[in-house]
Amino acid sequence: MSSPIFSLHKINFSYPDNDVLKEADFALNPGKKIGLTGHNGSGKTTLLHIIMGLLKPQSGKIRYMGREMESEKDFQELRKGVGLLFQQADDQLFCPTVLEDVSFGPLNLGKSPDEARKIAQYTLCTLGLSGYGDRVSYRLSGGEKKLVSLATVLAMEPKALVLDEPTNDLDPAMRKRLITILNSLDIAMLVVSHDLDFLVQVTEVEYSCNKGKILRGASNFKSNFDYGKCEL
Repeated sequence: MSSPIFSLHKINFSYPDNDVLKEADFALNPGKKIGLTGHNGSGKTTLLHIIMGLLKPQSGKIRYMGREMESEKDFQELRKGVGLLFQQADDQLFCPTVLEDVSFGPLNLGKSPDEARKIAQYTLCTLGLSGYGDRVSYRLSGGEKKLVSLATVLAMEPKALVLDEPTNDLDPAMRKRLITILNSLDIAMLVVSHDLDFLVQVTEVEYSCNKGKILRGASNFKSNFDYGKCEL
């Protein structure tokens, strides 16, 4: 079996009035698509933020590509390879235009402005968003913002995605479109969602946050879809 892209070992995390994670273990291997469910307050979003280094656990270890993450510099390296889609798209979009938002990641990876623009245009094309580059990000619909947020992550060519409630505020048509897109991606994913039907369609294995642990549930298998091809 391939080594995990990232893994968590004996993670403990508490808020002042709530012990959220207790000796929690989890690993995401290359190519795996995992769904994570759990009731509100069970620690799902907290888990994602710990993976990304946005929260620090009281104890336990986080590893990325086999190396233990300790400093902020370590987590900056992890964030280059693991893309987080926030629950609220407005937390992810901060540039005046869509093209600037999607170009931001590649620029920070050292790409030239021209290279970053081409990567952004290509990524938008693959998501069916050709022609959106000059649109003003904050004026987009909720569903459009969600797809542009996904484009900002995919433009960095990550090894894995972690998605927090990606179907929130999506209408049925946009939800269906997101399912098609996610099924077209040959990339490891950890998808947090209360939408069990959505998880069945985009993930292979279901886990749940329960009493501070990450527990494995049922497996769901499906075929991938080809969302189309775009040329750079």
